[in-house]
Amino acid sequence: MAAPGEALTPSGYIDHHLANLSLARISEHYDLGWQISETSFWNVHIDSLFFSLFTGLIFLVIFRSIAKKATVGVPGKLQCFVEIVVEFVDQNVKETFHGRNPLIAPLALTIFCWILLMNIMDLVPIDFMPYSAQHLLGIPYLKVVPSADVNITMALALGVFALMIFYSIKVKGFMGFVKELTLHPFNTPIMIPFNLLIEVVSLLAKPLSLGMRLFGNMFAGEVVFILCAAMLPWWLQWMGSLPWAIFHILVILIQAFVFMMLTIVYLSMAHEDADH
Repeated sequence: MAAPGEALTPSGYIDHHLANLSLARISEHYDLGWQISETSFWNVHIDSLFFSLFTGLIFLVIFRSIAKKATVGVPGKLQCFVEIVVEFVDQNVKETFHGRNPLIAPLALTIFCWILLMNIMDLVPIDFMPYSAQHLLGIPYLKVVPSADVNITMALALGVFALMIFYSIKVKGFMGFVKELTLHPFNTPIMIPFNLLIEVVSLLAKPLSLGMRLFGNMFAGEVVFILCAAMLPWWLQWMGSLPWAIFHILVILIQAFVFMMLTIVYLSMAHEDADH
């Protein structure tokens, strides 16, 4: 599937599928005259935002529905699945988080389920939704995997980072947080510049690695699906896509789990007081 007027070549096919539906591309495609570049602050990836909100809404609707209809008798299959997920997340929080905060378990559950649903969008056949959007709605570009967009993954990571800073200051106090950055690992005034350099770099590396790890794995998986579709005839595409999709299910689960676990670990570290 290629954009209107574009030759159906492998390189054109790949470029098309790697392009987000952004304000800049809408302006260019429909010749609206908006002066927005791809690197502009005002450029927005509309498809990534839409499918992020869409998957988040699915999570909220399913869990709210199960919570309202939950029974103490013989539960349905969906209720059993939801209970397994909740118990799994709750157990990991109890084993990893050493502070007291009623927000951590719901936050971990939300992160795990939301990222898992965003990742699952990578299993949708690569041409199904973009082809439908182009021919039914006239939408020229469409990427349906929000976690394959670095803007989404880094936004999630920065949200976790903001909570880390907030709880570090709340638990330790502002001066306690400053002392943690300046007097660790070497508790002597002469080493403050060295300590500050190490701790600030370590602190900033947490959200960077958190967001880039998820993005890198999901983007790589999406590229493999695109290459299978671009390089093979339609009647042979399943030979490349099906084995990769089966393996990719493991990647999808692991990446949601890793993001959740690192969030719990980072917030646990933020709740450690000076005595610890």
